[in-house]
Amino acid sequence: MGKRGGFPGGMGGFGGMNIGNLMKEAKKMQADMEKSQAELSSKEFESTAGGGAISVKVSGDKVLKEIKIKPEVVDPEDVEMLEDLILTCINEALRQVDSAQADQLGKFNIPGLM
Repeated sequence: MGKRGGFPGGMGGFGGMNIGNLMKEAKKMQADMEKSQAELSSKEFESTAGGGAISVKVSGDKVLKEIKIKPEVVDPEDVEMLEDLILTCINEALRQVDSAQADQLGKFNIPGLM
């Protein structure tokens, strides 16, 4: 008589992989990801624009912490230039956070996550 249906590999399921071990690995990976995210959140990223005329700091969880503007760059006749420098500076700092996030979380290699 032939074998009955079921998963290949018998009761181990999923190609012989023990579901208990799979769950342990998933929990460990989750804990590692949470630790990585906490480490990233505690970091600060700094960017400058206009040759150092503007500087900003953002946290790893994308909270703007500080904006510094040198007085000599403040020109009431050219507010647009100052606005552009600030935007450029903040966006660059946020790109640094995104890059660090991709580096930090990319090592987990979970399809569909990144």
